[in-house]
Amino acid sequence: MASEGILSNSAVIVTSILLVASVFGLIATGEWKEPEEGIGVVVSILPQAEFARAVGGDNVQVSVMVPQGEEPHTYEPTTAQIRYLESADIYFKVGSGIDFEISWMDRFQAINPDMLIVDGSDGISLIPMADQSEIGEDPHIWLSPINAKRMVENLMEGLTEIDPGNTSYYEDNAAGYIAELESLDASIYGSFSALETPKFLSYHAAWGYFAERYGLEQIQIEEEGKEPTAYSLAKIIDQAVEEDIDVVLISPAFSTRAANQIAEEIGGVVVITDPLAEDYIESLRSFSDELSGWLK
Repeated sequence: MASEGILSNSAVIVTSILLVASVFGLIATGEWKEPEEGIGVVVSILPQAEFARAVGGDNVQVSVMVPQGEEPHTYEPTTAQIRYLESADIYFKVGSGIDFEISWMDRFQAINPDMLIVDGSDGISLIPMADQSEIGEDPHIWLSPINAKRMVENLMEGLTEIDPGNTSYYEDNAAGYIAELESLDASIYGSFSALETPKFLSYHAAWGYFAERYGLEQIQIEEEGKEPTAYSLAKIIDQAVEEDIDVVLISPAFSTRAANQIAEEIGGVVVITDPLAEDYIESLRSFSDELSGWLK
């Protein structure tokens, strides 16, 4: 028969997926839930998932590329994640230069050229890295509620482009969530407004936009993504003692060794906080309350 020896369309698709996974050297690890219905929205990090669900409501199925406990500096997507990207409708990227997107976005677009790419950083002014030895701009834009507001607006515009018949639905959802972000911003601003140039140490300098927004100063411990040298550690300790800095922030993804050593030397406290927490509003509110309490 003429059809003998010819792969069916489905077999071709499966073969292509396996080939893509092989070329990218991907390993299937962890869990990945594929959306069953609705507009498929893929996001890079967990805070974006809250934004997407708030705006898209029941019309979207959201999947996160970098799961809980993983770092966007080093994470590689699984074969299941790559497979789903072939049918996703929107990729909502942070857009500010996080390592995961720098490494993978071009390949994601090649896998699905029809997928709408929404740049969360559109309209946001980027600031330099806290560590002057590092070249480039700080990618952690989502940690300012005002930036989060713009990210939400960018996604809302993307959803209305994909699904114009539900424009009012997305606009209303976005307006409701933005009101919550504005309330959060006002609350945090009030928590820090009475403090005079408060400073804190941060192992990984994720809090630059937050610090800029609320009149704080972040001092980085990590050096170019590595543990500080003994000389640098001594300088940081001397600065902290001289300037009466007694708060050390660290993400749960990093070793607490250097942070604990510094805190012990300066008689300070280590505050563990996750800049990638999915429950964005509640997490940021809780963090702000704790930090302002220690800085007073």
